[in-house]
Amino acid sequence: MTELSPELFWLAVTTTMTALLWLPYISNWILEKGLIASIWDPIEYDHTQAKAAWARRMLKAHENAAENLAVFAPLVLILHVLGISTPATVAACFVYFVARLVHVVVFTFAIPALRVISFLVGFGAQMVLAWAILGGG
Repeated sequence: MTELSPELFWLAVTTTMTALLWLPYISNWILEKGLIASIWDPIEYDHTQAKAAWARRMLKAHENAAENLAVFAPLVLILHVLGISTPATVAACFVYFVARLVHVVVFTFAIPALRVISFLVGFGAQMVLAWAILGGG
């Protein structure tokens, strides 16, 4: 059995976080519409139109997290296949997780400056991984 590298650990934690992000905004949808209407009403089923602004923002944060996971995950898997693990790649994976967690929170609570900063920090972490793969470090 292959050992779980630190990079794979942070990928698993990040993927799990992303997988769970739907729970708050869908729970809000159920509270707003009622259980039966939220799962059965074929006319008004549109959880993207929640009354609560935070829920709409969290949905967008979840979409953004999934989109960025599609970049982060292959980078980590390529590192693993190539046998690359350095202090920089481990740190980048940890930083990516923290940046994405912060991004969800500040996006949900409408703190735009921190949202942009956390996004850019996550992007920077992805670029550290890409640089390691492409022979830069």
